[in-house]
Amino acid sequence: MFPRHGDLRVLELGDAGGIRSRLNALVLEGHKTATLGLLAEYAEEGEQVEHVGERLVLVDDEGHPVGTVEITDVRHNTFGDVDWAFVQAENEGDASVEEWRAGHLAYWRTIGREVALDTEVVELRLRLLETSTEV
Repeated sequence: MFPRHGDLRVLELGDAGGIRSRLNALVLEGHKTATLGLLAEYAEEGEQVEHVGERLVLVDDEGHPVGTVEITDVRHNTFGDVDWAFVQAENEGDASVEEWRAGHLAYWRTIGREVALDTEVVELRLRLLETSTEV
């Protein structure tokens, strides 16, 4: 089950103590408006995929709330079919889709996940609603 903060599900970007702080900063600055999830993780956690209009609590490395986001679009895709427009919305500094793929594959390997081009993913578009330490 995904963590909760009150009635809302939590959005944990990246890994705590790793890239989460950088990814959170991109969201809080309004630069990152998309994120990608592995469909298998939802099944493993017994969770439903997010839906348009759902609000999520963005948390820091210690699990404390730093903001609230709203899901504006949800698309099922394969990792190999993620396009440049989505990569740009993730806005993590990649110069090409190939660079983005290589970085994501390397990250997933470090956390013990093997991902291939045909791995099913969930593309989430989001917008920041508020920045707060008391969401």
